[in-house]
Amino acid sequence: MADVVVVGAGAAGIIAAWRAASLGASVRLIEKTNRLGTKILISGGGKCNITHDGPLEDVLKAFRPNEARFIRPSCYRFRNHEIVEMLTSRGLRVYTRPDGRIFPVDQTAKDVVAILQSYLDDVRVRLELESSVLAITATNGKIRGIETSAGPIPTDRLVVAVGGASYPSSGTTGDGWPWLEGLGHTIVKPRAALSPIYLDAENLQPEFSGVALRSVTLRARKNGKEIDRWTGDLLFTHKGVSGPNALGISRIVAEHFGGGPVTLDVDLFPNEPPEDLAARLLAFSQANPTRRVVTFFEEVVPERLQAFVLAQAAIESTTVFGKLERKSRNRLADTLRRLELGRVRHVPLEKGEVTAGGVSLDEVDPQTMTSRKVQGLFLCGEVMDIAGPVGGYNLQAAFATGFVAGETAAKA
Repeated sequence: MADVVVVGAGAAGIIAAWRAASLGASVRLIEKTNRLGTKILISGGGKCNITHDGPLEDVLKAFRPNEARFIRPSCYRFRNHEIVEMLTSRGLRVYTRPDGRIFPVDQTAKDVVAILQSYLDDVRVRLELESSVLAITATNGKIRGIETSAGPIPTDRLVVAVGGASYPSSGTTGDGWPWLEGLGHTIVKPRAALSPIYLDAENLQPEFSGVALRSVTLRARKNGKEIDRWTGDLLFTHKGVSGPNALGISRIVAEHFGGGPVTLDVDLFPNEPPEDLAARLLAFSQANPTRRVVTFFEEVVPERLQAFVLAQAAIESTTVFGKLERKSRNRLADTLRRLELGRVRHVPLEKGEVTAGGVSLDEVDPQTMTSRKVQGLFLCGEVMDIAGPVGGYNLQAAFATGFVAGETAAKA
């Protein structure tokens, strides 16, 4: 019988197991896949966006207010710089991007996971890979153990860190929710977050796939009213759009999907007031009457997308500025500020980097990560209803809540 059993060897589970064992508990870390930290390995495109830099209150502001209130105690117990110090003290070199995201300099997510495993080894955590949990056993409101593919494991202190339902191939297939619901927990409906967005095919063309727009604003509208926006880079795919902008607004889009059309549009000049863009377009037109209209925005819009922009502005591709009427020029300015991408068809839950929804936060003590429903049960990470934006926020939430869950379980 282990003092503490942790189910799920992702970011939250690794830190929970390490913290519990570092306090003297005997710990078994159970993982159904054949490797440690699978979602860490694919984070940041394999580079691993470790956490987000800056004052903790600024980090917390990136979350929804109720989520920020919930993770605040954990984040102050295990701050963003602490996970960085754990990694750098064992050879990882990191740098902070201007947007606050912290990445390894010349190493990868594999190196991050290797260092985390070394911490587990130091405190003798018993890691059991390819061991699937089938059920959680509890009697009279108290944890008694788990049933696994290798047999039962008794314990009276169980940390559940199995994640959500995004990227099923990584092992996060929503297993934990039925177990926890069976124990009396409320499961907030899971929905996509940090996901690509699929669009109706009418506006998409095969040649758009792979085209990237830099430093633009992607907006989502429902029934014509703006519901969210995100400024950054946008990537076209064969099914719709991805990249930081799409990931940034995907949660809101998923929540508003249904009950009316949701559409996307792009502001190609988000840092320029509308009147300034119109004036600059006029000045360019007057100074370059023999140049084709596309030359005004060709440095902003890749060649494969230029005809799409002109078509939406109802301007022929061969038109020169000397032949461009005022009405057409104004229409072009409007198009550059609101390029219509079309209607949203789907926001795939399984493609999201994280899952919104999960165990209701009202049913977990934010100071200890203890279940309010079952004695001896501790929850951390994405299995709960927490989903921050892109930028290292979700790993920080996972590390912090895992730290507190492991600490509390060891001291229980």
